Amino acid sequence: MDICLCFFFFFIYLFFLQVLLVFAKEDSQSNGFCWACEKANFRCSMARTPESALECFLEKHHDLVIIDHRHSRHFDAEALCRPDREEASVMPLINAGFNRRYVENANMMACYNELLQLEHGEVRAQFKLRAGNAIFTALEQSQEAIEITSEDQVIQYVNPAYEAIMGYQQGELIGKEIIEVPKSEKNKPDLLETINSCIRKGKVIHCYFYSPDIQSSKHKDRRKGSLDVRSTTSRGSDGSSQRRHSSMARIHSMTIEAPITKVINIINAAQESSPMPVAEALDRVLEILRTTELYSPQLGTKDEDPHTNDLVGGLMTDGLRRLSGNEYIFSTKHPHHIPSHLTTPLSLNDIPPRIAQTMENEDSWDFDIFNLEAATMKRPLTYLGLKIFSRFGVCEFLNCPEATLRSWLQVIEANYHSSNSYHNSTHAADVLHATAYFLCKERVKQSLDPIDEVAALIAATVHDVDHPGRTNSFLCNAGSELAILYNDTAVLESHHAALAFQITTRDDKCNIFKNIERNEYRTLRQAIIDMVLATEMTKHFEHVNKFVNSINKPLAESVKSVLTSPENRILVKRMLIKCADISNPCRPQELCIEWAGRISEEYFAQTDEEKRQGLPVVMPVFDRNTCSIPKSQISFIDYFITDMFDAWDAFADLPNLMQHLDNNFKYWKGLDERKLHSLRPPPE
Repeated sequence: MDICLCFFFFFIYLFFLQVLLVFAKEDSQSNGFCWACEKANFRCSMARTPESALECFLEKHHDLVIIDHRHSRHFDAEALCRPDREEASVMPLINAGFNRRYVENANMMACYNELLQLEHGEVRAQFKLRAGNAIFTALEQSQEAIEITSEDQVIQYVNPAYEAIMGYQQGELIGKEIIEVPKSEKNKPDLLETINSCIRKGKVIHCYFYSPDIQSSKHKDRRKGSLDVRSTTSRGSDGSSQRRHSSMARIHSMTIEAPITKVINIINAAQESSPMPVAEALDRVLEILRTTELYSPQLGTKDEDPHTNDLVGGLMTDGLRRLSGNEYIFSTKHPHHIPSHLTTPLSLNDIPPRIAQTMENEDSWDFDIFNLEAATMKRPLTYLGLKIFSRFGVCEFLNCPEATLRSWLQVIEANYHSSNSYHNSTHAADVLHATAYFLCKERVKQSLDPIDEVAALIAATVHDVDHPGRTNSFLCNAGSELAILYNDTAVLESHHAALAFQITTRDDKCNIFKNIERNEYRTLRQAIIDMVLATEMTKHFEHVNKFVNSINKPLAESVKSVLTSPENRILVKRMLIKCADISNPCRPQELCIEWAGRISEEYFAQTDEEKRQGLPVVMPVFDRNTCSIPKSQISFIDYFITDMFDAWDAFADLPNLMQHLDNNFKYWKGLDERKLHSLRPPPE
């Protein structure tokens, strides 16, 4: 028996086609269409009555309606489709449709093929028609001047805004050439040919034009008058009754290009003469260049590693959506002053022998900062700072007395939190030590001036001052005062830099900048701020990539001039402090293990507090009851350390650091292969 089904199309075509099945009862035919919709990834709705069909259609506006014509005793399919039947009829709602009949066939593949024919035929055609109408409606309503031309630069369309701004009527322009290109402007033919080439290939190209030369137009004799374009009112006020004419120049004479646009245009031009595989590869390059996050890597296979995900998420983001009203109160209105028992300045010659002995090999990479921490009762920064700053002649450069430097080191150290297991003054002293070590490397010395060296030592000293032992993400999620102050952007790093200068300049007794010339101070201040901000991890890959591309690669090609440019000196300083800041995996194994335990404890404490306060847990893997410290160290080395220190070693020549890194990675891998979660293996 020939049983017919009626098809109707609603012409808004979506990525997921929406199908409404109107069947009085369930049977093999209705099931066939359900299965076919599922196979085609269409969204399917089922209605049993005309009333429910209308209600469902009004809610979802389906693209395709299939109505069962077989069971007339349940409802009249033809009446349901008739335009003159207002109640319970979908037809009056369909502005443009297509009728089609389908002979009963419950086979799923027959239903599936029917749906695909409809999708690729009438439905997409209706969608394109609607899209075209929408585009021209947008063009007509746009406040920007828009002109459409053929490949021969013959004007085919201008919108009303173009008429208002340029002072021409549409009839004066249609069919005329766009512009008369002066011979002196050699770039114009090339530009127009590039545009045409892209259009022929179906590519998208964005061009913005402006020219001060109104004589370049063929239509100059038809200008109606002049008026500053800035005084042109928008259409819809009095634009319908009075045309405003503009003295704005013709818009086709000079391109205004950003550097990335120039790069894209060069690649587009290179594709013209490239074989197909190269052209396709360049298409992929263009796709990547058009993204906004050019330096943020994709995890790839690491995506399945929770340790890597949590580290990346915790260190490279500025927090998640707040889930509670609890606020983490972190006020910095009252920085710490110098403790009373530290107010008596110490001369470098007056350092106690036991402390002086622990600092004898401070110029060695294997220097044990924890011995100095114990000897100084957790005040290593002042003592090590005195010795390193003296070795580099910082007082002489700043023209400041040694007593001022001592007071400054003491007050900076007093503003580090000794209660933090990791971000305390011992970490600051360790970063200062690494910075001094790197500054002595030959190629680093060739790259930097004395002011850069002083800036690096000061930045290392203050880079984590007043750190609360919590990450940026935590502070943003908790709505802390600092996060609000710095708009959830580089919160801690901005605070460290700002507080360091507040502490330094508020009291002459510790103002190490007091006697330097104003311009020199400005240069020094900017360098310190830039280096402290470079320790923020959200831009880690940007800094490393720029260093590799701007310095490592040219040096590999024996381009020595890269060491002297101001821009590259900035990149060297950023890389230097970044490597000094997270150099723990490159330290001797016992020091590496101690630092790993300290940072893990700080992350454990943060997770504990997040759970207590009902805040989002930034790094769930750092749960003190379940965390594998070896796995976390492996992920950190793999994702952040290896590539960065490979690049820094290629520049500064650091074979001993790379050997420690290799040994430490093998140590953590060994523990992980034994399924151990602790810092050290159990006693034999």
